[in-house]
Amino acid sequence: MTWLLYGASGYTGRLIARRATALGQRPVLAGRSAAKLVPLAAELGLEHRVFGLEDAAAVRRGLDGADSVVNCAGPFSRTALPMVAACFATGTQYLDITGEIDVFEALHARSAEAAKAGITLLPGAGFDVVPTDCVAALLAGRLPDATQLDLAFIVGGGASPGSARTALEGATDGGRIRVGGEIRTVPLGSRQLQAAFPSGARTVRSVPWGDVSTAYHSTGIPDITTYTAVPRAALTASLALRITPLRGALAAVAGRAIRGPGERSVAAGRCEVWGRAADAAGNTVTATLVGPNPYSLTADSVLRIVGDLPGLPDGFQTPSRALGADFAGTLDGVTVTVEALR
Repeated sequence: MTWLLYGASGYTGRLIARRATALGQRPVLAGRSAAKLVPLAAELGLEHRVFGLEDAAAVRRGLDGADSVVNCAGPFSRTALPMVAACFATGTQYLDITGEIDVFEALHARSAEAAKAGITLLPGAGFDVVPTDCVAALLAGRLPDATQLDLAFIVGGGASPGSARTALEGATDGGRIRVGGEIRTVPLGSRQLQAAFPSGARTVRSVPWGDVSTAYHSTGIPDITTYTAVPRAALTASLALRITPLRGALAAVAGRAIRGPGERSVAAGRCEVWGRAADAAGNTVTATLVGPNPYSLTADSVLRIVGDLPGLPDGFQTPSRALGADFAGTLDGVTVTVEALR
């Protein structure tokens, strides 16, 4: 199988490329910058292709001969749809590591078109949203009539340039929750709760995480809120970004200034997920997940999924729908615990 890694010279792309090579895989490296891509390809002894996404014909040529593509070039609001359009034309399976709600919804809207083309669309194949999506599916399996889902996460180790840039650009959208099956915009951090993480209870506030989209498609639960630990200063900064005309420039500067976590941070960093589902009768079930640094988890998850892509169902898929609710628990260093129904 031939697969192409687009955005290979970015922080997460490099992690995936190096891990793939260490495992004996030989992806074709691709991206827009020859200056960044050529040295990486030479270091790893891999084929490379240089192309942007503005020219549809160039993207189709870039995908020539590739069975699957892993898109690691964010913000995915700019890259996912041009790449997917080329995949429809070339019959290439599509995988990415987005956490952007609108991207998930846009790709879900093209599910029938993807199925007709005989390809799989599987966005969110990394830390966004594999751990949380699998926890959501496990909870729904334990409480099939659940009407409310709360998902919270905490991470350590710092952000990559792409993650920082995407987060800043998304600050203009405020918060997002799902109510009655519909996505609604609310103030960032407008909801809070105590989440019982394995490392201890933490106060978390609502944020627009990808599961506002994907957990609904995975479980059908109509009311979904996602949370993380958000300092009040971050909420204030988010409000400022929503009203400043410089927000695009600030995002670009952050993307250049932030280098991403170093090897020690990646090795030592951890992630934790807590989830709770409730039904109309007041029954609840909770689950937790502990795993490695999100970037390590992403590289592990992507490389496991890409090999299975040709055999996965056609159309839009979430990680748990395509690979099963237990998939996250099979990743290196991940432990999942589902508590008894209350």
